[in-house]
Amino acid sequence: MRPTIARVALPVPLDKQFDYQIPGHLFPIIGGRVSVPFGRQTLVGIVTALVNQSEFDFDKLKPIKQVLDSQPVWPDSLYSLLLWCSQFYQYPLGDTLMNAMPSALRKGKPADFSALVEWQLTASGKDQLMQGFGRAVKQAKVMYMLEAGSVPHQEFVDQEISSSVLKTLAEKGWIESLEKKPVVRDWSQDVEAQVDKPKLNTEQAVAIATVNSTLEFGCFLLEGVTGSGKTEVYLNLIKPVLEKGRQALVLVPEIGLTPQTINRFKKRFNVPVEVIHSGLNDTERLNAWLSARDNAAGIVIGTRSALLTPFHDLGIIIVDEEHDASYKQQDSLRYHARDVAVMRANKEQIPIVLGSATPALETLHNALSGKYHHLVLSKRAGNATPTTNKVLDIKGLYLESGLSSPLIAEMRKHLQAGNQVMLFLNRRGFSPALMCHECGWIAECKRCDAYYTYHQYSNEIRCHHCGSQQPTIHQCQGCGSSHLVTVGVGTEQLENQLADLFPEYKTIRIDRDSTRRKGSLESALASIRNGEYQILIGTQMLAKGHHFPDVTLVGLLDVDGSLYSSDFRASERLAQLFIQVAGRAGRASKPGEVVLQTHHPEHSLLEALLTKSYRDFAETALQERKMAMLPPFSFLTLFRAEANNSDHVEDFLRQVRHTLEAHPLFDNYCQVLGPTPAPLAKRAGKYRWQLLLQTQNRSTMQRLLSSAKPAIQLLPSAKKVRWTLDIEPQDLS
Repeated sequence: MRPTIARVALPVPLDKQFDYQIPGHLFPIIGGRVSVPFGRQTLVGIVTALVNQSEFDFDKLKPIKQVLDSQPVWPDSLYSLLLWCSQFYQYPLGDTLMNAMPSALRKGKPADFSALVEWQLTASGKDQLMQGFGRAVKQAKVMYMLEAGSVPHQEFVDQEISSSVLKTLAEKGWIESLEKKPVVRDWSQDVEAQVDKPKLNTEQAVAIATVNSTLEFGCFLLEGVTGSGKTEVYLNLIKPVLEKGRQALVLVPEIGLTPQTINRFKKRFNVPVEVIHSGLNDTERLNAWLSARDNAAGIVIGTRSALLTPFHDLGIIIVDEEHDASYKQQDSLRYHARDVAVMRANKEQIPIVLGSATPALETLHNALSGKYHHLVLSKRAGNATPTTNKVLDIKGLYLESGLSSPLIAEMRKHLQAGNQVMLFLNRRGFSPALMCHECGWIAECKRCDAYYTYHQYSNEIRCHHCGSQQPTIHQCQGCGSSHLVTVGVGTEQLENQLADLFPEYKTIRIDRDSTRRKGSLESALASIRNGEYQILIGTQMLAKGHHFPDVTLVGLLDVDGSLYSSDFRASERLAQLFIQVAGRAGRASKPGEVVLQTHHPEHSLLEALLTKSYRDFAETALQERKMAMLPPFSFLTLFRAEANNSDHVEDFLRQVRHTLEAHPLFDNYCQVLGPTPAPLAKRAGKYRWQLLLQTQNRSTMQRLLSSAKPAIQLLPSAKKVRWTLDIEPQDLS
């Protein structure tokens, strides 16, 4: 009997699905998209079941408007993973499924390749290049961009060149557009390009052989010191996968790491490489997504969202820098890409490699307890030598924009030897606060419990929490004095100071402010490698994974705040950051040096990092976590709630606490902490509180939350606040 009712998951914040009539001329499929009426609007949803029974009268059900797919959006294994994500992370199924789709598919567009428009010079355009363009600056820019070959339309959009400029040039007959569609081809023959490959050392060869001997699911932690050649191991692992005609997925933590990763993979393999990250437009993203699904791409490199891409035949997953906090999604579906990647590899029955010089304590615990296979690369690849670490006690020293005179002298020594120097300061802007010198008033964001950051280049003050900004104020709002001074040092101020201290050397700053425009980060990294800049200033963007062979000195300017943080993960993050930043020094044959400025040289964490290895620190930290029953020896769930009224939020979380503690599944091994105000108690005008649930195992946590969540949603105060659940949170702020 033909089903008459479709059960549809819609992108609405409700833990339920909706029944619709199936008109006789439509044939929906499970896992395919349909367009349906919902209230006064039309929504795109996913069919989760086809049935003949509904709890509502058939006549009261609205009919489906349109069937959008003739095949499921995801293969069975990935669809099953998304159902698991919805249950594990306690997030509505409709929203979970929509999160895993490119924006174009969410809007109801066909799941077909879109032609990408490119522009190229005509014969008369090439002649015109010789004659010049007078005052038509934008036209000249377009023509010179096209001189080297065809350019995608999107690149002109990114360069802020309007369509009217392109249209004018086309009407003059100087340029023409052409449409390109991706070509699906068999790439399993002649996979590897003819390039010089580095000679593998014994540890690398053992790691490769161990993973290659696994024909089904296996999770491998590849713990390799910075510069030990982890990427070379990845390349060797991917080769046999491609030769079998299967595909590879490589996850990197940030967009900034993708350009150099792509270049290495493209140079090594003669297969199509696709990139998926948040910097793509809708068409680019859909085409990359379809290339993976339809076997047009052999390798997909991307940030965390690339994990939920469908593949024709996935053969291996590699998670580079697996410890990185950016693998955890901080809004909507709060999934951890590393953990979900392990689950995906299990469902696909393929190997997964988690690579890092500083593994997350959870991952290291799994490896040490035998749950994961543990592979170690203890030597730097090639002839790179280990760095020498030095701590500078800056108590009582005069600092010039955060720089002590011993560090300045050390910088001068390395620069005069013709090398590059990198300074790490994880604080963008000119100064983190603007203060009145007369009365001590500080410019505070009116919507957050936070100070404004002063940005000199744009002459404004900005809140880095809610994004509000205004022109720089010149008068104290407390006493009226015009004597306002900056407090603290940001990357802008450091850049200015270095121009005064080292006028003969060029300085480049890499942070979120200086790399906003598409392509700016790639060009900045290329110019660093070409030796155009001698001094590099960066935030965390510059600390991860980059290979700068001429950097021989790395200075960490201000990390003391992490030594005394209330977050139990702060010491782990500082240790990872120190090792990662230190790993940028001495990556070629030149010896590297790392200098850490601190007011607390006697701190046990700094002593452990400077004199021992990350592994020593990690084993001590795991012992401390075990005694305190903190993750990975227990499992946390964070309830966050916010509202315009602080009392409403506190009342709601108190009721949540009572609901949890009164539940039959709540046992002696469960604990509720809070409610307490969040570390940033007010953000964007909302008061924020939180509550922490701690359980001894995941299954108890899941059963308790699944059972208690419907009761929490029915609480009288639940409608007065906006609340969210964060399963296994990485950030307690």
